[in-house]
Amino acid sequence: MSKKIHLYPTPPHECTYLDNRVARTVFIDPKLPQRANLYDRLSLHGFRRSGYHIYRHDCQDCQECLSVRVPVQEFVPRRSQRRVWRKNEDLTVSLVAPKFESEHFELYCRYQNSRHEGGGMDNPTPKSYIEFLNSNWSKTGFAEFRLDGQLLAIAVIDRIKTGLSAVYTFFDPDYSSRSLGAYAILWQIEKAKRLKLDNLYLGFWIKDSQKMGYKAEYQPLESYFQGKWQKQEVKKK
Repeated sequence: MSKKIHLYPTPPHECTYLDNRVARTVFIDPKLPQRANLYDRLSLHGFRRSGYHIYRHDCQDCQECLSVRVPVQEFVPRRSQRRVWRKNEDLTVSLVAPKFESEHFELYCRYQNSRHEGGGMDNPTPKSYIEFLNSNWSKTGFAEFRLDGQLLAIAVIDRIKTGLSAVYTFFDPDYSSRSLGAYAILWQIEKAKRLKLDNLYLGFWIKDSQKMGYKAEYQPLESYFQGKWQKQEVKKK
């Protein structure tokens, strides 16, 4: 990148993904102008968006946490993924504006209380919810997944220059048999293909983290390591 950008690190803290590890995160200055353009550039260097902030992990003694993306034009679904697709063909999907809707928020609360109770994200407020998922500068959309009008899932998606970025997905825990999280990723891959984009960015992945293991199911997978994107070799199960 031609223009120097100052990064602001957090103090070292306990890693939430790996035991006995110390983590650190770096953020860009939130006062910098043209943040959408900056986000486009920094996504090519492994950065992500959370709310208003653009950040990347920068752990001094560990390099296990890698930013990953799927080159969508090369993606071929596995048999299990084709089953997930067929199982959810009765859903309708609509991309809507990223604004607060009580229906969305109620689903988000149910999801957090079911999947992440005690993890620091349960008991959200309307303010913390929308500030986490949206910003006033990003090109964000909420993909609604509905069954006969009933809202089953929301995928929060950013449009960036080289692809789509899967920011967050939440779904009705009563429909876990549908594998809605997996279907949301597959739908975003197909959406990126239709838009003739190159990649779907899936955020951070740690090989030995059970929470992040699902990302390795989407092949081929590229990771940002030592200053460049490279194919991540993952053995198929």
